[in-house]
Amino acid sequence: MWSYEKRLQFPVHITSTCPKTASLIISQFGGPDGELSASMRYLSQRYTMPCKETGGLLTDIGTEELAHLEMICAIIYQLTKNMNVEQAKACGFDAYYIDHTAGLWPTAASGVPFNSCEFQSKGDAIADLTEDLAAEQKARATYDNLIRMIDDPDVRKPLKFLRAREIVHFQRFGEALEKIKDSLDEKNFYYFNPEFDKQFVKR
Repeated sequence: MWSYEKRLQFPVHITSTCPKTASLIISQFGGPDGELSASMRYLSQRYTMPCKETGGLLTDIGTEELAHLEMICAIIYQLTKNMNVEQAKACGFDAYYIDHTAGLWPTAASGVPFNSCEFQSKGDAIADLTEDLAAEQKARATYDNLIRMIDDPDVRKPLKFLRAREIVHFQRFGEALEKIKDSLDEKNFYYFNPEFDKQFVKR
């Protein structure tokens, strides 16, 4: 059960209309490394973690990713709420406008719609946490790219905050991967014992 606090995790106050910028940032809504896939990934994976502490971490970070999703949507909304048809055409936002006007809909910057194949829940602690580490690095790289491309300081501020949180999440998942070794069964000991697979080679 969640308690919803009616404020953004970090303030978003954008005064300039820019559908072009929105068309880039929307990738962090529904793109392959975006906040929607992150929240669904972690909130799905938490059930099969071998210890409650790691499951709790995934719940916490998955919940924070929902807050990040809200921030991204607020950015996109503020960038497009006052746009007119001419601006949409000029900025290449016209195809999106045809289907959604200024409504929020999860898609990548490339135009590929969100789908659940963009994240995995394997039920194997090492596989899932390793994916989580990679996901955070890919999200951080996407924020790096956005910050390089966008000049508006009102947009850059929340993006820099989100980038910093991806780094923290990466660190927490790395710590979790090390902590779970005492909770793993023998099928997963090879992560900590490179000699383990020799018994399978002999068969």
